[in-house]
Amino acid sequence: MSNQAVAEQQPQPAEAGAVPAPSVSSAAPAAEGATPEALRRRIPKPADLAPLLQFKTPSLPTARNRVAKAQTIADLRAIAKRRTPKAPFDYTDGGAEEEITLSRARNAFKNLEFRPGVLRNVSTVDTATPVLGADSALPFGIAPTGFTRMMQSEGEYAGSQAAQAAGIPFTLSTMGTASVEDVAAAAPNGRNWFQLYLWTDRDRSMELISRAAAAGNDTLMVTVDTAVAGARLRDVRNGMTIPPALTVKTVLDASYRPAWWINFLTHEPLTFASLSHYSGTVADLINSMFDPTLTYEDLDWLREVWKGKLVVKGIQTLDDAKKAVDHGADGIVLSNHGGRQLDRAPIPLHLLPEVAAELKGKTDIILDTGIMSGGDIVAALARGADFTLVGRAYLYGLMAGGRPGVDRMIEILGTQVARTMQLLGVNRVSDLNEDHVRFLA
Repeated sequence: MSNQAVAEQQPQPAEAGAVPAPSVSSAAPAAEGATPEALRRRIPKPADLAPLLQFKTPSLPTARNRVAKAQTIADLRAIAKRRTPKAPFDYTDGGAEEEITLSRARNAFKNLEFRPGVLRNVSTVDTATPVLGADSALPFGIAPTGFTRMMQSEGEYAGSQAAQAAGIPFTLSTMGTASVEDVAAAAPNGRNWFQLYLWTDRDRSMELISRAAAAGNDTLMVTVDTAVAGARLRDVRNGMTIPPALTVKTVLDASYRPAWWINFLTHEPLTFASLSHYSGTVADLINSMFDPTLTYEDLDWLREVWKGKLVVKGIQTLDDAKKAVDHGADGIVLSNHGGRQLDRAPIPLHLLPEVAAELKGKTDIILDTGIMSGGDIVAALARGADFTLVGRAYLYGLMAGGRPGVDRMIEILGTQVARTMQLLGVNRVSDLNEDHVRFLA
């Protein structure tokens, strides 16, 4: 080969600024990966479809089947609202005036953050806790509620029996629709408490106190936040009467909820069962319930005549909490009456830390108002409460399905309490402390 030919085969230097031509490979482009067998379309085989075609057997429309579908207290509330006439539902659901207190109480639980501990052995969890000298299987009991058989015909009988079965306290209201004697007979092995509106008429008060003691109630809960009745505007707007009146409006409302009216009309008429010997009108009775003249001297008198555990319900300041203990209270309930008395009242969950700082170990600190989940209960315990009470949650369950609805309410809250404790990394209620929860700004 000549020198000229060799020179022609050598790469020539590129001219300044020239872009080199891309090299061309003689190899074929790389093939894409094979399609996985699982992604190849095919006609489904009958054997593949069989496990998917599992239809549930239709269930009877019983109360138990109805409430079994509820996973939260809000679910029970939704069922209750569908099945209960507007007036009794709103009596349960509403608060005073603009319902600011009720809204703030619920938002207080929403506006907090749990602080869990991890890598703890939480294979077992114990939800039992002592309250007022005896254990409760769960850290909550049923609060006193008035006119309960108006919400659903089983009323206090369902509540007391469900509480007995669950091993938690049940509190009967002075304005209840079952007597202390009847509740004791319905739940003879339950832990029954009695709530009292203390009157200036000592004879009527003493009669109720004696009946509660004779019926085996170990705790008397005196309510002190009702100097006068709160302005519950939903009741006013609904024309709420007790018992419900058969007006054109209520008859139309009943047409959508026939089961409630059938139950109401075919059971014993509503009465204030604990006050069966009272001869005045309902209006006179309610006016006499709320006495604006009560003082701590009346609490001293009550402490003298009642030999069991004494609890003061309706405490809304630290000063009153300390005074109640000084005047003989074995326990206090931080409560604004479920937002049904003074609108813009203090929120029990916000008050709790300062009360616990002063009185923890000196008295049993119980909290109610705003509780709608087991997480709410755990938060209250972590912030210093010894125990909690649920009122609306109980009534939502009752309205949703009578006794099975109350059972389901307790089951929901109990399950939520246990799960929240496990996720926080604690095994016992006594392990909960302020490090497990903080309020968000």
